[in-house]
Amino acid sequence: MHNKNTAEYLQLKREMWQNLINSCAPQLTISTDSSILDMGCGPAGIFMSFPENPVTAVDPLIESYEADLDVFSKNKYPNVQFIQSGIESFKCNKPYDIVFCMNAINHVKDIKAGFKTLADCCKKGGTVVITIDAHTSNFMKGIFRIGPGDILHPHQYDKKEYCAFLTDNGFKVVKEVTIEKGKVFDYYMIVAEKV
Repeated sequence: MHNKNTAEYLQLKREMWQNLINSCAPQLTISTDSSILDMGCGPAGIFMSFPENPVTAVDPLIESYEADLDVFSKNKYPNVQFIQSGIESFKCNKPYDIVFCMNAINHVKDIKAGFKTLADCCKKGGTVVITIDAHTSNFMKGIFRIGPGDILHPHQYDKKEYCAFLTDNGFKVVKEVTIEKGKVFDYYMIVAEKV
């Protein structure tokens, strides 16, 4: 039963990622030779969606996932190079065609450094795709900024501010997708092209 639950979980994650990828069209085109970077990949990240592509997946907890989680094994993804690193400290040897940062950029310690890394790792003309929880009101954003109301998300911004981080780092926002509406946060996907 435990393995069945693991298989079902991974299948649900694959379906979720595929739905998000589909909603990026036509601004995101992926061919089998597109190089892909998954920043802050987690144990079941979007890296799972590209078995034919060269993929690099980066996360500070890779070794913990390998040791402690049934849902993760590096051996299941022979096309993926896993690197244990934080987003801000990751140094890429070559820029990538597509950089994903799904549910991760607002967890970093230094968000400006995090966005600079995304830019450094993306080819000119390449695409970055991020998902973020963005504040729906300035009032609540101000309240969350006063104290540690959300320790797992140390950065409190709205969608316009997240888009500004991208444009300040040489990107042009080409698509915004509302994934889920909430009372305090809306969940967005932003697709941007490096110009």
